[in-house]
Amino acid sequence: MRLSAPIYHLKRKAKRLSREEGIPLHDALDRIATTEGFSAWSMLVAKAAAITPANRLFPQFRPGDLVLVGARPGQGKTLMSLELAVEAMRSGHRAAFFSLEYTEKDVLERFQAIGVNPAQFHELFAVDCSDAINADYVVKEMAAAPRGTFVVIDYLQLLDQRRENPDLSVQVRALKSFARDKGLIVVFVSQIDRSYDPAVKPCPDLGDVRLPNPLDLKLFDKTCFLNNSEVQFRAAS
Repeated sequence: MRLSAPIYHLKRKAKRLSREEGIPLHDALDRIATTEGFSAWSMLVAKAAAITPANRLFPQFRPGDLVLVGARPGQGKTLMSLELAVEAMRSGHRAAFFSLEYTEKDVLERFQAIGVNPAQFHELFAVDCSDAINADYVVKEMAAAPRGTFVVIDYLQLLDQRRENPDLSVQVRALKSFARDKGLIVVFVSQIDRSYDPAVKPCPDLGDVRLPNPLDLKLFDKTCFLNNSEVQFRAAS
């Protein structure tokens, strides 16, 4: 059964319902669950955990892949990248999340949004929110990472915001080479241009990626675009 919206959207809906009707949150969650065809929220969560797009997508990734995950704000691109990282860790791999957007606290709170306790992956997961993050920084920090490590960079358009950093295209090429040499999976979270119109197509694509600076998007081996409950995955031909 397919949910009408991602779990985190349904949670927001339940919180709003709880406030508006003055009912306990657990009652609101159960009420939302019934609209999705489940008798209780716990049943919905259990079912969703078994059918997430992330656990369908992760087996299609290979060491050395450079991946782009793109969506408009609020559509779940960061949560998708974390869900993929969780799948990697459940498979026994390490994962690292480099963010120029969030604090470590923000990142850990987003684990809660996808129904995962980050403590269970304490030995496998690392968060880095340094202002110095760029390609050279990631290469240095991941130099000893074992093959198969899952690396998320949040997000693409911020990598060259500091004038002293190399051009975005130079950084992405460097990380692509590094990923292949080390056998890592490197995922870039990406913004989508405001001109994208969901009424025209259900999901954005490479043509909708916001590029304030030039970048050859053919460098990415795989892409994953999201909008509402739609997820479109493509591998380079």
